[in-house]
Amino acid sequence: MQLHNYSPNPGAKRRVKRLGCGESSGHGKTSCKGNKGQKARSGSGTRVGFEGGQMPLHRRLPKRGFNNFDFRDVIGVVNVGDLDGRFEAGALINEESLRKAGLLNGRCDQVKLLADGEVEKAYTVEVNKVSASARAKIEKAGGTIKA
Repeated sequence: MQLHNYSPNPGAKRRVKRLGCGESSGHGKTSCKGNKGQKARSGSGTRVGFEGGQMPLHRRLPKRGFNNFDFRDVIGVVNVGDLDGRFEAGALINEESLRKAGLLNGRCDQVKLLADGEVEKAYTVEVNKVSASARAKIEKAGGTIKA
């Protein structure tokens, strides 16, 4: 089997609809847009939810209940597997050092350490939350956790 023997599956590639290529093409004159109107113009179309000037559904329905989105705690997640490549053995790992290493970005109210990956070096970890399996991996490698 060589590269020139490969081809796409039947039906995977479709012909492009070529617009404005003369009347006999079937896509000439108005280029499949009908006659006049908003949708026939260049840059046409309306925004999502627009109902032609009628009050849209999302504004007609009453707003009910409480939404905690603005007041939620954002938890920054870091995996133990990401620590080995970025920190020396015996390093102090806290929110500030994680940000300098590029493992945390943007707003976060708390930092949680999760157990994905392996740990070879001993670290001193100061974060808000630690999963049980991440705690076991850090302590098995000889590190300490102050959560």
